[in-house]
Amino acid sequence: MKIVIAPDSFKGSLSAGQVADCIAEGIHRVSPDIEVLCIPLADGGEGTVEALVKATHGSIIPVRATDPLGHEIDSSFGILGDGKTAVVEMAAASGIQLIPESLRNPMLTTTYGTGELILQALETGCEQLILGIGGSATNDGGVGMAQALGGKFLDRNGCDVGFGGGKLADIYSIDLSKMDSRIGNVWITVACDVTNPLTGSNGASAVFGPQKGATPEMVQELDAGLKHLAEIIRRDLGLDVENSPGAGAAGGMGAATLAFLKAELKSGIEIILEATRFNEHISDADLVITGEGRIDSQTLQGKTINGVLRAARAFDVPVLAIGGGVENGGYELSGHGDVAVFSIVNKPMLLDEACADAPALISRISEQAVRLFRFGTR
Repeated sequence: MKIVIAPDSFKGSLSAGQVADCIAEGIHRVSPDIEVLCIPLADGGEGTVEALVKATHGSIIPVRATDPLGHEIDSSFGILGDGKTAVVEMAAASGIQLIPESLRNPMLTTTYGTGELILQALETGCEQLILGIGGSATNDGGVGMAQALGGKFLDRNGCDVGFGGGKLADIYSIDLSKMDSRIGNVWITVACDVTNPLTGSNGASAVFGPQKGATPEMVQELDAGLKHLAEIIRRDLGLDVENSPGAGAAGGMGAATLAFLKAELKSGIEIILEATRFNEHISDADLVITGEGRIDSQTLQGKTINGVLRAARAFDVPVLAIGGGVENGGYELSGHGDVAVFSIVNKPMLLDEACADAPALISRISEQAVRLFRFGTR
């Protein structure tokens, strides 16, 4: 029996690689003779660099960058095995995990550090750049990123506006003439896991702002700021990005990559599956086990598990999906192929307890799920 293990990370608890190891441990308690292949995945957020570098036998480049609140931190980006493709993870410099919950405020946070990572990736002479934009702490429309690369966002007095989503309303003009010229010579692909527009009730601020610390009043101000930015982009750059699918990803970073980097937005999980040669590995598999921290109604909207389900369905391979928690909407997965959904939570417990015990819980449910699968195949 061959089982392919292909989870995303359990955010706040375990990396995708650690989750895969826990699943493998459970499987081998069923039988050490089961062939196991671990392929840690990501969909553009935290873990994207790790997944792509591991899949292509590339390398991690340690650097310094600016965090969302303007502090210098240790960060990194990746160079893939071809030596020509750099991969930058927004979460590594502008990620929400970098800020204590009490300090999260998208009116203040900036994507400047992501721009610094892109700049340092360009120094390698890369010909292609993959930018993962999940897991951000920001709602600044990617303005900070463009500022780091030389873009000017000026107020009515011709002065640079400050950092953060709260400064978007001050922008009077955009000048990209001093942007790093190397950007035009690099093919940039953006790994994006959502299709939200930039503004409105389904836009960046309304949907994701509260997760980043925005109050209802902040959400209204941030949405107005992004709408204003879209109008300036339309006037000064001749581009209409406001309603482009994915423009609202990462607090408007999706729109920024379209307007300022001339990038192409693609499904993050599809990029990872292609790089890991996922279809090749599952073509002769008996079972695929995937998972993520929470399985809910959004799981079918471009997340890792959704990509795995589509790939497995093409080869008629059954899937077990394991979640740190499973909401009612998560069980809708069962209508999208030969898939069974399991939660690691086996009794009433607090989130902190579930995170602390996640390795044992994941291993245990994996063991029981595989035992059940073997019963069904006899």
